[in-house]
Amino acid sequence: MPELLIEIFSEEIPARMQARAEADLKQAVLDGLKAAGVAGTEVASMSGPRRLTVVARGLPEKSDDVREERKGPKTGAPDKAIAGFLRGAGLSSIDDAEIRSDPKKGAYYVAVIEKPGRRTSDILAELVPEIIRGFHWPKSMRWGTGDLRWVRPIQRILCVFDGKVVPFEIAGVKSGDVTEGHRVHGRGPFTVRSLDDYVSQLGGEGHVLLTRADRRALIEKDARALCNKAGLELVEDEGLLEEVTGLVEWPVVVMGDMDPDFLTLPPEVIRLSMRTHQKYFSVRDPKTGALAPKFITVANIEATDGGRTIAAGNAKVLIARLDDARFFWDNDRRTSLEEMAAKLGTIAFKQGLGSIGDKVERVAALARELAPKVGADPDLAERAARLAKADLVSDMVQEFPELQGVMGRYYALSQSVIPDERSDDPGSSGKPGQHADKTPDNASGTSGVTPVLAGLSRGDIEQVANAIRDHYRPQGPSDAVPSEPVSIAVALADKLDTLVGFWAIGEKPTGSKDPFALRRAALGVVRIVLENGVRLGLSQTLLDWTVKLCGTAWISLEGEYPDDTPALMRLGDVSLSDEGRGQLHLSGYAIEHTKNSLLTFFADRLKQYLRDKGARHDLIDAVFALGTPPQGGKGDRPPADEAAPAQASAEQTAVSAGNDDLVLITKRVEALGAFLDTDDGANLLAGYKRAANILRAEEKKDGRPFGGNPDPEKFDTDEERNLHRAIVNADKAVDAALPDERFEDAMTALSSLRSPLDALFDEEIKINADDRAVRENRLLLLARMRAAMHRVADFSRIEG
Repeated sequence: MPELLIEIFSEEIPARMQARAEADLKQAVLDGLKAAGVAGTEVASMSGPRRLTVVARGLPEKSDDVREERKGPKTGAPDKAIAGFLRGAGLSSIDDAEIRSDPKKGAYYVAVIEKPGRRTSDILAELVPEIIRGFHWPKSMRWGTGDLRWVRPIQRILCVFDGKVVPFEIAGVKSGDVTEGHRVHGRGPFTVRSLDDYVSQLGGEGHVLLTRADRRALIEKDARALCNKAGLELVEDEGLLEEVTGLVEWPVVVMGDMDPDFLTLPPEVIRLSMRTHQKYFSVRDPKTGALAPKFITVANIEATDGGRTIAAGNAKVLIARLDDARFFWDNDRRTSLEEMAAKLGTIAFKQGLGSIGDKVERVAALARELAPKVGADPDLAERAARLAKADLVSDMVQEFPELQGVMGRYYALSQSVIPDERSDDPGSSGKPGQHADKTPDNASGTSGVTPVLAGLSRGDIEQVANAIRDHYRPQGPSDAVPSEPVSIAVALADKLDTLVGFWAIGEKPTGSKDPFALRRAALGVVRIVLENGVRLGLSQTLLDWTVKLCGTAWISLEGEYPDDTPALMRLGDVSLSDEGRGQLHLSGYAIEHTKNSLLTFFADRLKQYLRDKGARHDLIDAVFALGTPPQGGKGDRPPADEAAPAQASAEQTAVSAGNDDLVLITKRVEALGAFLDTDDGANLLAGYKRAANILRAEEKKDGRPFGGNPDPEKFDTDEERNLHRAIVNADKAVDAALPDERFEDAMTALSSLRSPLDALFDEEIKINADDRAVRENRLLLLARMRAAMHRVADFSRIEG
């Protein structure tokens, strides 16, 4: 069957846009062919720096004939109805319609519309220009006098169907069967009639590797081969590999030399300078793991000298870049981190929340409070927080923003020891145990020291330095979370302060918009807490910090505010003190509203995290519903009777903590999922659903929820007595299990309800007995069973 080949040839397409554009063009062609009734059996796509290509095989020569019957009005209908029917059906006269009859409705008109199939080439001549004109790019441009927008000016359009050109013109470019190859090695032009012809000519004389997969595989294979030959190891960089794949049509991998003197720079600086400015790959010594004075670059041209000239030219450019980096590195170390931090007060953080210096003060205070909860030293946490953002004013971070925190760590290590001595850290100097307060006069140009770190042991200094580096983490789903206690305290403090602050001034994410990455910050808190097992009551923490963020005093205005009042009450609630520092005043309503809104936001992020880990959404909802009225009833355990012990305060604590203790919630979800995977769990859920449906119907009928204890004296069947006894025993077991967070044991206790509940229903005991007292008692028995199960999870929210 005929084949369609489309190539849109343009000036260089940005590498980051190519993969998405390739997929979008393929989908657009696929959808267009399907809508036109000429869908092929196979559609593939390719992309490169100057071309997007789509091929569809197995297309028919013409679309199918279409026969459509359109029912019209009854015979004898008004003229206006007849006229409207004719217009809609495209008929010139009612005589062209058929008359059919129905035993009930009588005779009526039917228009039989037959549309002959169209030639596929004609369809394509309309479809392809439509796709090109409607194609979306993140950024596009116009050129010449036309109105077409494309990522770069289009130079050629190749469109061949069944070996023949599909003729059309768009923005002054006529379609044809000609394409170009590599600019240097095989420009062409080449006349193409099929995919095989296209691949053969461009892949041969044209010197173009057409698919991203082929170029990527060749780059990776040749890079590893060069490294192996030199006894080195390629530093993995998936993002750079993907980008370089989109920069070259005919990749030629070359290894170059770097001046070894630059290895005194922090390795992150070297790698980022190579990656960001030059698109080079770093290499390392596999024996030591340290960077080697080499680099890998990918050229788009074959060199007659084996790439030596290319490597030498690239090395010169790299030297200039690393010279700049070395200047920044040396210059930054002449200023202490404490001096850098003092400049943060001149940089605005967010209107209503003061400067970055103001934020540092808040984060330092919060980090000190959080430190005991995560096992960190409060003094170290506060010191780290005060220095954490100091490197934002450094030359290095202004040149490489990606190194924020990373450079702060290096500066902290280099400025906390005697500069004339070498340490294990690049660029730092000093012997372990020697500190900034002992810095001699001959500091070799590195005069910056950090008094905040004076007197600390080497181990303490490293904890502070690591916290400076790690407090931004995690910055994405693949980024590791901080694991050291001081780092955890500072990272949590930084993110919680940001979230509370933005909520307090009414700057919440809306829809898909999140310009301040608040969702990422909240998800970061969730990951840090869960992956480190931090037991943190978010509700009280958020409430406390909302109050403290507002200053030493906050104004409680008279009167109540409507529910839709934003957290930022009114203009002017950001005031200036005598010292000129900003202070945010919120009403009591706003503080409570801010806390509750933030808890909901965290709940959504936790659900997202658990769903990504494979947890069922309904189980998450069932656990989150603890402490709220369940569907179909209050769900509160009834007052105690002689057979059931009083409800323990520990249970209340567990339930309330379950709403904001993320570790506890996760444990409950995991235990609930494991329980429901068993036969006992699945069958108990089925029995619960039956009981809950009965209760829901009767509560609706009576206009009240059922709660309290059934009267054992009113039971008149063994099944009722057995179920009541099982509930009492299960309650005792749950009482013992919940305070110790033994949720598996609590689930096991609930599983004992399965058999007596099944027996109650198997005997077909009439719950809605004619005797009102018996009915009431049996409904209370089911309500008691429901309340017992809701102590572990709200089973009404579980599907199945």
